[in-house]
Amino acid sequence: MIEVKNLVKDYGSKRAVDGVSFVVRRGDILGFLGPNGAGKSTTMKMITGFLRPDGGTATVDGVDVTADPVAVKRKLGYLPESAPAYGEMTVGEFLGFIAEVRGFRTAEARRAQVDRALGLTQLDPVRHQTIETLSKGFKQRVGLAQALLHDPPALILDEPTDGLDPNQKNEVRALIRRMAAEKAVILSTHILEEVEAVCTRVIIITQGKVVVDETPAQFRARQPGARLDEIFRRLTCGDD
Repeated sequence: MIEVKNLVKDYGSKRAVDGVSFVVRRGDILGFLGPNGAGKSTTMKMITGFLRPDGGTATVDGVDVTADPVAVKRKLGYLPESAPAYGEMTVGEFLGFIAEVRGFRTAEARRAQVDRALGLTQLDPVRHQTIETLSKGFKQRVGLAQALLHDPPALILDEPTDGLDPNQKNEVRALIRRMAAEKAVILSTHILEEVEAVCTRVIIITQGKVVVDETPAQFRARQPGARLDEIFRRLTCGDD
């Protein structure tokens, strides 16, 4: 569903992403990990068409993001970092706007998609509340709702549980697991326990390069008895 081959991105003299390659199939939940500045968000932005690669290719369901970025965006749901939205809109108005942008032209079709997204993310109680008045956790769920609204075959989620309380985190993780049976999911997170709870594969990127691509069980087996954060630190600090 998502295939990345030798992806490269430079910012001046700094190479932010350096030959990254991986494949995400339908049913995969890929935990995409790395320290700050490792190249995670840049890689995700290239896959989604928000940044143009300086080298390599990224395809979604067989469509090259450089050749046809609009077609790729139709196949993707993307939750970027910080879940940007129009604060003066109500939750329902914002999701209705997103539905229209996504091509749902009739009021009935838009309402159906908005109702579905609100139900999945448990946002109906704040449907008529302006986004700027919401808590950080609710704003994050609005961002998730817009990513799910058109029922895309692939999801790219940058810190989807950021700002959520423990119960909300569990609800979002359960939702991701349910959806993953029919979708390919890339999940960026700093919460290593979330990887074990949700992900079927782990990729760790550091200094723009992939240093790990394996299952969570294989990742833990690298250092039996150690905490996940200890294994992560060794890998990303060059101690392993």
